[in-house]
This record gives sequence, structure tokens and C-alpha cells, in this order.
Amino acid sequence: MTSGTGPAGPSAGHRGPSLPDFPWDSLAGQKARAQAHPDGIVNLSVGTPVDPVPARLREALASVADRPGYPATHGTPELRAAAVGSLERRFGIRGVDPEAVLPTIGSKELVAWLPMLLGVGEGDVVAIPELAYPTYEVGAKLAGATVVRLGPDDPPPPGTALLWLNSPSNPTGRVLDADRLRASVRAARELGAVVASDECYLSLGWDAEPVSVLHPSVTEDFTGLLAVHSLSKSSNLAGYRAGFVTGDPALVKRLLELRKHAGMIVPRPVQEAVTAALDDDEHVRVQRELYAARRAVLRPALEAAGFTVEHSEAGLYLWATRGEPALETVDWLAERGILVAPGTFYGPSGQRHVRIALTESDERIDAAAKRLGSAAA
Repeated sequence: MTSGTGPAGPSAGHRGPSLPDFPWDSLAGQKARAQAHPDGIVNLSVGTPVDPVPARLREALASVADRPGYPATHGTPELRAAAVGSLERRFGIRGVDPEAVLPTIGSKELVAWLPMLLGVGEGDVVAIPELAYPTYEVGAKLAGATVVRLGPDDPPPPGTALLWLNSPSNPTGRVLDADRLRASVRAARELGAVVASDECYLSLGWDAEPVSVLHPSVTEDFTGLLAVHSLSKSSNLAGYRAGFVTGDPALVKRLLELRKHAGMIVPRPVQEAVTAALDDDEHVRVQRELYAARRAVLRPALEAAGFTVEHSEAGLYLWATRGEPALETVDWLAERGILVAPGTFYGPSGQRHVRIALTESDERIDAAAKRLGSAAA
């Protein structure tokens, strides 16, 4: 008797879903070229924070380091209450049930596993933005669903079980106003689809004020709605893997029960740091000002060097083009020691754009601007 596996792994009938290669791995050549610059690389290809974790958050993390028991999947009551308070203070979101707050291990794992946790699968459609964070597509493929990309004004097609919204957008920085969000919610409800709104850049509005899908200007009925929040950008907690999801109490309860079974639990010290971060608005304001200052240096330098910056009215990135294929622009910048992400990472319509992050130190942003200035001269 032989088993279903051998040296080559599982039999063909039991192989996992076919997923794309991890996009950033393809930039190894350009990264090496940028690193060879005499003044070193300015890495603007990923949105990873570089500023310190606020002291209050680090102290909160350490304060419960000696807790040997298992943490609660639902998070502490204090964490849930802090989330409700922060949503109202920062974003004007009212009426969130503390029981309908669920901490997540960052937001990326929730994005990847949400279709499967919701029971979306073969024969269902997951509708995502035309230009989108790659994990939306990966999550749909993990669940065996079909992916459809939608323009800003496109309605979800019949068969849609899950509609992803992302405002401010990664990568474009486009903001969907309340009217567009209302229209998307209405269209999804007509199909019986869940709406998941990725709102991790909600605190970073520059030329437009982002609105949550849970804001009263959009709806006061949270049925079928989920809002996904991350503390990676607002509180520099990318290394802590800290986020939460909220919205429809029935949906959140369902996610909670499944996550209990799967062991998807935020560590207790991280829960304490999250609570401290959600209770304190001042560090969010300070971090926002740092990004605003870096944006004020980098955007005019790009424009003076011949780039056109489109959308980018909010969020952590500049969506830019030189009117040429994206990889040519990536190569041009790499020769100057600057690494960025090609727009093709986010969908076919990004083929002539690059995404440029604001997540480098002031010194490195200044260095990038100086190099762009030399190119413009």
C-alpha cells in the first residue's frame, strides 16, 4: 500500500491553490543596483514604518510580559472599549458594539483568510479594486473563488459574495467619498454580498478627508459590513502585528468562533499595546505630521524630475508616472539609488505607474529628493 504523498509531496489532486510569486522578490536586481549607490539605498518600495514605537506602547507591551496563560481570542474588554472610543474620536464612527470588535494578527492575515472564514469558495466572486493590494486576490484564490477587478464606478457583478473596498487606496491614494461608498454598499446588499472595507490608511488624509464605511454619512446599519483596521501605519506597530475588525455583530461573532478553533489569537502583550495605542491620539498626530513633512519634500522633487503624481490625496504612497512602462521607471530610479514598486504589482492597469512610499527617515527622504534634483538639473 502506498500513501497519497511521496518525495514530490501531495498528489496532484490535492495540491493547494496556484498563487502568484511574492511580488517584491522580483525586485532583487533593482534592489542590488540601488544598494550600490555611493550614498546607499533609499528604499521606498514597501510601506514599513521606520520611526520608533512610542514609549507608552512599549511600556504597555512589557507590563504584561509575565502572563503565562492563553490570551482571549476576542481580546480584553479594555481593548474592545478602546477601539470603540478611538473610532468615534478619530473618525466619527458611532454605534459600534464593543462585542463586535475582534483583534487580528495585523490586517494582512485577515485580508488573506477572510474569504475562507466567510465561507466564500468555488463558484463565488470576490470583487476587488482595479488597482489593489495583492493579498485581496491571494485571499480569494486561497478560498477557490473567482476574482473580478472593478473600477471606481463599476458595480459588483452577479455572484459576488465579497466586495473589497480600500479607501484611501493602496497603491493610488484615491479616496472614495461617502456617495461612492453608499453606492457600493447598496449594490453589494442587492447581491447579498459582504462588504469588507480596508481602512488602514484612514488617518492619513492630505488633500481629501477619508470616510469609513461605518460612518453615519454612509450608513447607520452595519449589516453585512466589516471595517478592517491596522495599527502598523498610525502607531508604528507593524512589528507587533496589530489590527482589528469591526462592523456587523453577527459577522464578527462568526469570525470569532472560527478564529477560536483555528488559534488565530493576538498575543496578550500585543493586546495591551494595542489598547494603549487606541487610547492615545497624540502619537497618531505626531506620526501623521512626520509623514506629511516627508510628503512635502518628496512630491515636488518627483514633479521637478518629470514625474506626474496622480491621485495620492491620502495614504502613505505617491502614485507616479513618467509615461513609460513601470519597470523602466523602476530601473531609472534604481540607477539613482532609489527603490520603488512597479504599478503592475497591483493590477494590469498599473503598467505605467510606480508606487513610492513615504516610509523612510527624514534623512533618506532628503537624500532621495537631492538625487531627483540632480536628475532634473
